[in-house]
Amino acid sequence: MRGWPVATHAVGLLTTLSALALGSAACGSRGKAVVVYTSVDQVFSEPVFRAFEHDTGVRVRAVFDTEETKSTGVLNRLIAEAGHPQADVCWSGDPVRPFLVVKRNLVEPYLSPQASGLPRGLRAEDGTWTGVAARARVLLVNRGLVPEEDGPRSIRDLADPRFKGRAAIASPLFGITTMHVVVLFVRWGDAEARGFLDALKANGVRIASSNGEVKRLVVGGEVAFGLTDTDDANEAVKEGADVDVIYPDADGLGTLVMPTSVVLMAKGPNPEAGRRLVDYLLSADAERRMAEAAAHMPLRPGVATPPGVKPVSALRAREVDYCRVAEEMERFQPWLRQWSGL
Repeated sequence: MRGWPVATHAVGLLTTLSALALGSAACGSRGKAVVVYTSVDQVFSEPVFRAFEHDTGVRVRAVFDTEETKSTGVLNRLIAEAGHPQADVCWSGDPVRPFLVVKRNLVEPYLSPQASGLPRGLRAEDGTWTGVAARARVLLVNRGLVPEEDGPRSIRDLADPRFKGRAAIASPLFGITTMHVVVLFVRWGDAEARGFLDALKANGVRIASSNGEVKRLVVGGEVAFGLTDTDDANEAVKEGADVDVIYPDADGLGTLVMPTSVVLMAKGPNPEAGRRLVDYLLSADAERRMAEAAAHMPLRPGVATPPGVKPVSALRAREVDYCRVAEEMERFQPWLRQWSGL
């Protein structure tokens, strides 16, 4: 399978900049430093890295994605650096995009002992990737604008004329929204999925820059509801916003659940430290931190689900073939760009 599209004219510059930024840290400090590329929000992932540093004495050099280009930036960077790997670990905010580096043979299979307590269906049996600390796609609803009895219950309600010009989603060109859209293409087929997205456009659905922006639009009353993630929705609840959080399609398609995923990169500069970081990211302590700080749903039994968030076991979770979604993702990119007017 071909990997994620990379701007080829920028590959050389990107690799050079990476080497300048990270090379001095990796060389001469093997076993004492580890380089991780992550699309997990910095405000949540950085404290996890600091805890690892405290426990192990290994320094973490982290490269973070931006909110607007979530997941695509670090993965394009990993692909660009394939000839001269700079990262030891990739911690992705979704379970799909790591397949793009797995298919390019850029991953070192690693069966972490910490993976034994995690669901078998959410990790690769060969150790190429392991899922942990999940989020769900939810509808965030402004109670002041939509009475509970009239509120949305399905993602299909984004196209309901009742909510014309009153709903929002993040751009489908980046991050989790791309994955969600491609899941629909895989589940419904091209014709129905394209028809649904065209219906969103006809219904005046607002395209936000990020899921965090969707949250802001809903809380501020600029739209009645929006499609976002449990971590952003939980922030709105913690801030005291007058909102409802709906886990959509509980009686049909099912709610999309997305574990973060951890991979050990092949030929990284600090392989031993990379394995230690993978072990920690898959540990109960790391899941607990992500649950408490970022409203992620633990996948490991014995780690408490945060208040106000449903446990995975209580959801009708949509069945997803992550590998197939990854394989289809590139195919749909040109159409999604056209749909977005780019």
